Amino acid sequence: MKIKLILTITLFLFFFFQSANCLSQNKKKIKKNIPLDSIRLSDPAILADAKTKMYYMTGTGGFLWKSKDLALWEGPYRVAKTDPNSWMGTRPMIWAAELHQYKNKYYYFATFTNKRVKIDTVGENIIDRRASHVLVSDKAEGPYTPMNDKTYLPANMPTLDGTFWIDTDNKPYMVYCYEWLQNENGTIEKIELKPDLSGSIGKGKLLFKASDSPWSKQKNNDGTIGPNKVTDGCYLFRTGTGRLGMIWTSWIHDVYVQGVAYSKSGTLDGPWIQEKEPITPPNFGHGMIFKTFEGKTLMAIHSHSVVKGNYHRVPHLFEIDLSGDKLKVVKPYKP
Repeated sequence: MKIKLILTITLFLFFFFQSANCLSQNKKKIKKNIPLDSIRLSDPAILADAKTKMYYMTGTGGFLWKSKDLALWEGPYRVAKTDPNSWMGTRPMIWAAELHQYKNKYYYFATFTNKRVKIDTVGENIIDRRASHVLVSDKAEGPYTPMNDKTYLPANMPTLDGTFWIDTDNKPYMVYCYEWLQNENGTIEKIELKPDLSGSIGKGKLLFKASDSPWSKQKNNDGTIGPNKVTDGCYLFRTGTGRLGMIWTSWIHDVYVQGVAYSKSGTLDGPWIQEKEPITPPNFGHGMIFKTFEGKTLMAIHSHSVVKGNYHRVPHLFEIDLSGDKLKVVKPYKP
């Protein structure tokens, strides 16, 4: 009885402070002229919007920053408007948001987590209800609101880091990660989307597994060294020769790293061939690719460190070269 009382009080305090934190976030003061490396943000994604000649940056946390020159930023603005009666609940956590323009609309691809709902227990991992989902707006700056479908992906699967791609069949797809916490060997998968992106069609299809990576590493329970089990931060691109590639992130033991894979067929169906080595410096990951208004190709990515037991992540830009057959990271980019 005493244990149940302690557990109840603990849960109450957890949700109370989580709610208080969300309320304080809603009242964040808008700041101006903030340098990029002064912003704390995981999973940065930048949309260069031709209509407004403005850069819009999203990521984990549900906020948006905007800039005219990539150097100085204004924000944070809260732009995601979720349905409290949906599976997400009243105050979902928001991870890895990306903005995509498609057919005169703007779409907000993000991972939403409802910590009040548990879907599975695997070993010591109690798994929250988590899924990639899509919101829509008429403007790049939002607000972004729900569409028709309440579930793009199965409720019993923890999925994350969904991104957008139009394949050679001219159909829209969400490419996402199926989390290692449940399957113990993270995967990257695809699912077809409806023409207006308001829902999904059919079932997801496996593209590749974390264990396919030759560069990621972890120590197994039996003491041997094998591939890491994490798949994170997938993002698609084409090289100057038309080759289809995908950047994605995992770990080399405790070092956060990003690698790249290329599709042999030139389509999402692959097969996907993994490069042997990571493509970015140690402790940089979860990248995406965009072009500046001047035509320069950049990768937005965050640095990763641990400060007093907490992740410390800051957005950075790298100049990249896609003119040949492979993605090449050239140098850090300072706007």
